[in-house]
Amino acid sequence: MQKFNSYIIGFMKWLLLCIIIGVLTGTVAALFLMSLDYVTQLRETHQWIIYSLPIIGFTIGAIYHYYGGEANKGNNLLLQQHHSPQATIPFRMAPLVYIGTILTHLAGGSAGREGTALQMGGAIADQFTKLFKCNSDERKTMIVVGISAGFAAVFGTPIAGAIFALEIMLFKNNRLASVMPSFAAAYIAHYTCLAIGIHHTQYTIGLIPVLNASSIISALIAGLIFGLAALFFSKLNSIWSLLFNKVSYAPLRPLIGGIVLIIAISILGTTKHIGLGIPTIIESFSTPVGKYDFFIKILLTSFTLSAGFKGGEVTPLFFIGATLGNILIWFIPLPMALLAGMGFVAVFAGATHCAIASIVLGIELFGLNAGLFIGIASVVSYFTSGTNGIYSAQLKQGAKFKLYHYLQRITSV
Repeated sequence: MQKFNSYIIGFMKWLLLCIIIGVLTGTVAALFLMSLDYVTQLRETHQWIIYSLPIIGFTIGAIYHYYGGEANKGNNLLLQQHHSPQATIPFRMAPLVYIGTILTHLAGGSAGREGTALQMGGAIADQFTKLFKCNSDERKTMIVVGISAGFAAVFGTPIAGAIFALEIMLFKNNRLASVMPSFAAAYIAHYTCLAIGIHHTQYTIGLIPVLNASSIISALIAGLIFGLAALFFSKLNSIWSLLFNKVSYAPLRPLIGGIVLIIAISILGTTKHIGLGIPTIIESFSTPVGKYDFFIKILLTSFTLSAGFKGGEVTPLFFIGATLGNILIWFIPLPMALLAGMGFVAVFAGATHCAIASIVLGIELFGLNAGLFIGIASVVSYFTSGTNGIYSAQLKQGAKFKLYHYLQRITSV
């Protein structure tokens, strides 16, 4: 009886925590997405704002340099605290990354939004560990809950959000007790975001060919190309970061980066590659896009984030994959929309090394019928993209074996 009571108390505790974290994270994510839409429209109607990139970059750099502390580590701080729980994630991480990302998009930096959502969710969740007297293992679950809630709310994919949170932390390092809270918080955050009035972008893949030898080979070739694009993105991130780290005074890095970005945008003569790039992603599913769009986005996004601007990589990865898939129709005999959808997911899978979450994301966004092609491309991209992804550092050591780990478990049953 005592064991049963303990189980009920534990269940009620986690249910309450998931509701609190899910609602808070979903609400903050909704406000963030509204703010992001507002500043994007403001920038597009007043393009002179782009010339403020160096000033805004210096401002972001100075804020983080003087007030960021541990928050400077960004997503890696979440990974560190999950693998080796120590001090509570500072709450200031949430408002700092919120403000930094909004300013980045206002000025025209090429960045995403998932990094912001993960950091806000993780920071919010970790504030409750002391209040609810969570032990070390429970605190790991709290961080997973925060990440799943943030991802689900921003992208509108609760299943992928829950799995992403578990996968990014390495499945084998998560307790079974983390699974249900991760899914619960993801759904609560997602529906909270919808209740506030957020509408997520809809993508459609119309024609799905029959899965035969020819289409499978086509999917394999496409997956290989998507994996190489993900590898290039990751390597370029590392190269830019090494170069910017040579500038000892951190606030100067985004200032210099801002100047270079202004020059690059002026040379390009278009703003389609800055910000999230959602219109171009949508376009890539139906009409031919520029043959260099994916390459330009790789350059601008890796440069923007390495310079010290804030945001995330995932939506730019969607852009890179969708526009790359769009032009593969030149020599891969698959429908344009399907290739764009495959690239959308597969480049994300290769760059993040989260193949399982990526496949689920693809099914949630594009439907089950496209799932086989997306799955083939994502797995090939995963194995082609090298050993280091965008969620780097010592924490990713051994991360490449996440999928191997589960394949071994499945085959041993």
